[in-house]
Amino acid sequence: MSTQMFEGKRHAAVYQKYRFAPGKELQQTILAYLQEKKAIPAELVVDVGCGSGQGTLFLVEHFKKVVGTDISEAQIQEARDTLSMSNVSFLVCPAEELPFQDASVDVLTSFTAAHWFDMEKFMKEVNRVVRPGGCVAISTYTVDMSLRYGDCSEKLTKIFRECWDTILKYSHNKVKSVLENYKEIFEALPFPDKKRITDIYDNIPMTVEGVVGYMESTSAYQTFMKADPKAATSLLQETEKRMLETMGVSSRETPVEFWVRHVCVLGCK
Repeated sequence: MSTQMFEGKRHAAVYQKYRFAPGKELQQTILAYLQEKKAIPAELVVDVGCGSGQGTLFLVEHFKKVVGTDISEAQIQEARDTLSMSNVSFLVCPAEELPFQDASVDVLTSFTAAHWFDMEKFMKEVNRVVRPGGCVAISTYTVDMSLRYGDCSEKLTKIFRECWDTILKYSHNKVKSVLENYKEIFEALPFPDKKRITDIYDNIPMTVEGVVGYMESTSAYQTFMKADPKAATSLLQETEKRMLETMGVSSRETPVEFWVRHVCVLGCK
């Protein structure tokens, strides 16, 4: 069974507000691979562990029929409330029990979610539902992140990483797969035609509020909040204050470049 870390309505709302969609470089990497393997056009694309739908939105723009699945009812409700296009639907179900017929899925994706799954059971489902010649794209952004703003980028990144390091102390052991660049997931994928790309860099347009909100949306921060609400709240407030002072601005809406490194496991059955 998938590890359930994003269940609450409040957490789902924060997740929907602050989590970012796959960056342009990651999108192009996935689309180029699907074109190379002639998986485009695809009739059915399934986005597993879709959360509140950030990755699903990217897919909706390129494919005829997209189904997002997630184990969290709160996350799926956020997705339904946000994405109302005619070619997308959402289902509440575990990643290890996908309600699709054998060999019925053309493309299966998972954005920053697969490390929460029971890998052995999930990969059996992947092998069952993906058709011969179908493809998978399983990606995550890593903890390798930095901020850029004028001539204070180095100081800004240092402040961000000090906060991030404190939050990461509360990480679930499942996050180890992210730290290891999805090596376990790549090895578990039961397709002979597969590859892992570990150096996809994307500039995600953000604001100071967005960067702080992203950290609030993480499972590690939510665990921190449960353990010590006062310290957790104070950490984000102080981090935002330090960032604004370093930038010499007062508005939380000030734009900042948020650079992230993605890892992507690609495979064709």
